[in-house]
Amino acid sequence: MGMDDFAQQLAGQIVYIQPPFDGKALQAGKKFARVESGKWLGTAYSPVDGTLESANQELEASPTLINQDCYGKGWMFKIRPKDMTQVQKLIHGPEAVEPWLIADVKKYKQE
Repeated sequence: MGMDDFAQQLAGQIVYIQPPFDGKALQAGKKFARVESGKWLGTAYSPVDGTLESANQELEASPTLINQDCYGKGWMFKIRPKDMTQVQKLIHGPEAVEPWLIADVKKYKQE
């Protein structure tokens, strides 16, 4: 789990991340970590019920890895889902992601 390119660009330079401890029980829709940029203070919400397997410890010293490589070295969390049917209900594939992303861009578009 992490920020996609649109989210990290919208947030600006990430300056701080507070990961929870490994093994933390997570609940879908509940906050479990803090992320901060120069212009934004955010919260990470769990997409599923499960357990935090690990957090990217490199982000504590170098949170800008999220901006530099959000799909690689800037990964944030590994979550073990409690129920795989919750994962199956998440957005999958370009045919589902594209309309969701376009709606998100419109929502945040500044006129």
